[in-house]
Amino acid sequence: MTDFPKSRIRLVLAPGVALGPGKADLLEGIRETGSIRAAGNRQSMSYKRAWNLVGELNRIFRTPLVETEKGGAKGGGARLTEAGEAVLSHFRGMERALAEAAAADIAALQAMVEPGAATLRTRDDDSTLEDRKDDV
Repeated sequence: MTDFPKSRIRLVLAPGVALGPGKADLLEGIRETGSIRAAGNRQSMSYKRAWNLVGELNRIFRTPLVETEKGGAKGGGARLTEAGEAVLSHFRGMERALAEAAAADIAALQAMVEPGAATLRTRDDDSTLEDRKDDV
């Protein structure tokens, strides 16, 4: 079960270029498993979707974030590059900093939430489908 409250960062670095918790989790999964497929599976993501996100990340940054090895007798694999480690570290640092800086405001908002509100399913009114497609 997820601990609440929690915040999520979605950083838009340039038009059409976003980095959010899904991509960070994918990078972290690749680092931990050495596999794009296994990292995607952790997020209930198809291999194709995970592979496409890795390709997108490698294109949007000046230096690729993930290196891959073709399969063979050893089975291939993937690993984060130095740039990938740096991007992941910076993103996780921002998450920690946000949680610390906003702790009082988050607690105040949580205190205002209606008991039982967890059963209600809503969408942010201030985001569009275009905004949300990059949340991964």
